[in-house]
Amino acid sequence: MEIQSPRSPIQPPTFGNLITILSIDGGGIRGVIPATILAFLESELQKLDGEEARIADYFDVISGTSTGGLVTAMLTAPNEQNRPLFAAKDIKEFYLNHCPKIFPQSSGPFGPATKLIKSLTGPKYDGKYLHRLVKEKLGDKKLHETLTNVVIPTFDIKNLQPTIFSSYEMKQNPSLDASLSDICVATSAAPTYLPAHSFETKDSTGKVRSFDLIDGGVAANNPTLVALNEVTKEINRGSSDYYAINAMDYTRFLVISLGTGAPKTEAKYDALKAAKWGVLGWLSSESSTPLVDVFMQSSSDMTDFHISTAFKALHSENGYLRIQDDTLTGDEASVDVATKKNLESLVGIGERLLKKPVTKVNFETGLCEPCGQGTNDEALIRLAEVLSREKRIRDMRSPQGKAARATN
Repeated sequence: MEIQSPRSPIQPPTFGNLITILSIDGGGIRGVIPATILAFLESELQKLDGEEARIADYFDVISGTSTGGLVTAMLTAPNEQNRPLFAAKDIKEFYLNHCPKIFPQSSGPFGPATKLIKSLTGPKYDGKYLHRLVKEKLGDKKLHETLTNVVIPTFDIKNLQPTIFSSYEMKQNPSLDASLSDICVATSAAPTYLPAHSFETKDSTGKVRSFDLIDGGVAANNPTLVALNEVTKEINRGSSDYYAINAMDYTRFLVISLGTGAPKTEAKYDALKAAKWGVLGWLSSESSTPLVDVFMQSSSDMTDFHISTAFKALHSENGYLRIQDDTLTGDEASVDVATKKNLESLVGIGERLLKKPVTKVNFETGLCEPCGQGTNDEALIRLAEVLSREKRIRDMRSPQGKAARATN
């Protein structure tokens, strides 16, 4: 049985010129950084299309891992009026208010030692507050109810395989139609930080499927490539939403990929120290978990390397914008130091990132280098105009858009 989703705020790409994708990395409390970027983008869209404009109205797919998966759900879950549950500007305050309770800090001189001991016997945090919070905000809403297509990676530790909660794949496999709260808890379950999450779904025939999941960052901390793959599969299936579109025509893709910040080069770890580490060293070093940092950062960078190369090879460089800050130091680079001071510092990093030059990754050094396309806020202003124009074109061409205009 195919699950039908409610009508998306954005008309299908077959009525437009572009396929629009938004991707948000994982990174714990550093989700404040892309939240700040998204608030700016949404404000620019509102200048063009009115105060009720929301991010979900403009993207065919929104993809997020871990903290990015939570942001994805907040942007796309419907409220009682069938509009997005959160405006982008509200997400920053959500992080500032709730992160200190999701990641409570150990105080006093023995705080670091307490964290280390806790990480040896179980996850640093019990996750109970996070579980209650997402359930309170998202209720019983399920994957098929999102206002645009979403793609949220997790990792199944029983089968040692990624499990991708995709609006597209769900149509073929109804067992993926899980509650958004379960999906968010699962994709955020970073090893050593938060406990793994298990739950079940039941399809219309009564068939039960069990999930045993951890953080999607294990497979795809930067989920941009996963989102592109889901769209490509849907095109190859012959979906009417992508009628007469060539999956390799990258000139039709508009992709915005938001990072959550990365440690400044040579500022995080060094080989002389790491050479002496055993299990304990790799699991805990000062305020972070080196093993988790390494696989999440490598996952994000490898995805960026691949997509940058593909868009350049297919003469579509202007269709891909990656916004990332690779200068974080100290507590700023952590995923869980949720002090008021550090959270406010991350907000400042996001605000300053808007004023920094657009960068492309240097494949030899791994550094983000200016590419002569102005600043990130200037690039987002240009893209807001493109997104607004694309939405108007689709509304004019599609029967549903014409009907909606006639009603209004």
